[in-house]
Amino acid sequence: MTSQASNARPQATPKVAAGALFVDGQERMMLVRPTYKAHWDIPGGYVEQGESPLQACAREVYEELGLRVAIGALLTVDWAPRPDEGDKMLFVFDGGMLTSDQLTSVAFRDGEIAEWAFVEDHQLDELAIPRLARRLRASVRARKQSRTSYLEEGEVPTTL
Repeated sequence: MTSQASNARPQATPKVAAGALFVDGQERMMLVRPTYKAHWDIPGGYVEQGESPLQACAREVYEELGLRVAIGALLTVDWAPRPDEGDKMLFVFDGGMLTSDQLTSVAFRDGEIAEWAFVEDHQLDELAIPRLARRLRASVRARKQSRTSYLEEGEVPTTL
């Protein structure tokens, strides 16, 4: 007789990351250029042990930009496995609109960020990897609709 445990598939143990979607008065998105990546991203990073995605988002924003801000609602959760990195679950929270005082006080505290810019939707394809561009577009839609979206590889999945 075979036990159920021996037939069980291994459980996913995804890496979890969280980031903030900040916008300006023209609804452009804030992107940052990490010093260790070839593409632009949003402020954020991996969740540390014992930390929630929301806590990680606030911590990463402070570490990368030197800003202590209230992080808003969850916009998207993206299931985004990668062959070279394994399973990933990525949370994007609403960072809201930064004031001019906040923007002038941005400081790259941890040395991971080289610059930041507000960009329009059409610029995403040249600055971000395709999966991130899809995720950000979905996050902007979720923000405008005041809702949360579930994504897979940056897109709303079709029902199986």
